[in-house]
Amino acid sequence: MRLAASGSAPIPPDLIQWYRDLGLELLEGYGMSEDYAYSHASHPGGGRVGYVGSPMPGVDVKISDEGEILIKSPGNMMCYYKQPELTAECYTEDGYFRTGDRGERDEEGRLKITGRVKELFKTSKGKYVAPVPIENLINNNRHVEMCCVTGSGQPQAFALVLLAEELRPKLGDSAVRAQIEAELEGLLKEVNQEVEAFERLQFLVAVKDPWLIENGFLTPTMKMKRSKIEDTYGPRIDEWYGAGQRVVWET
Repeated sequence: MRLAASGSAPIPPDLIQWYRDLGLELLEGYGMSEDYAYSHASHPGGGRVGYVGSPMPGVDVKISDEGEILIKSPGNMMCYYKQPELTAECYTEDGYFRTGDRGERDEEGRLKITGRVKELFKTSKGKYVAPVPIENLINNNRHVEMCCVTGSGQPQAFALVLLAEELRPKLGDSAVRAQIEAELEGLLKEVNQEVEAFERLQFLVAVKDPWLIENGFLTPTMKMKRSKIEDTYGPRIDEWYGAGQRVVWET
């Protein structure tokens, strides 16, 4: 078995398993600049797909009541330069660094990242939804390039979906469009079967324009700018909810 390591961004579990089936054990790790990247690592033969590994020697980790990952590492920074207030905000009273990431641990202490604390949003029913795990389910579909789950203040969440680049030019063909709509309806049903009742999506929106660095939807490192996306499509939300459709095509 050959080995390779990955970090910085999550890899879909299906892709990790695909590499393993080829004989390449792809191991994920987790760390931050604030802890000198000395936090978690997966070990050969002991990794678990979807998890970033176990604490490294000397690292103490716990999960707060809000689900935030708290780290006490020998590599933890002393402070943010000339920003004592920010430094104080980022540490608990007992000295754990607040990572801002949400996570959970399995019975062997391996860590799974489930999203960002600030990405949580609350529906009108008072339930908090973590979008990233739902987005990962949608992004596993071969027709989806990227998606954004949102719905703050709405009765139920929904997802904005950017279809795969090679697929978008073909959508003018009514037969192709009908086929993709049927597959998206199936995807919506599959995803809703995987999540809790309060996390179920009311509909998917197939967006018209690509999300690029150039138009401000992505960062230079290709990460989604959630606030930009939500601000751009926000004025259409009431219209989409009112349409009562499972798959909405942006016009």
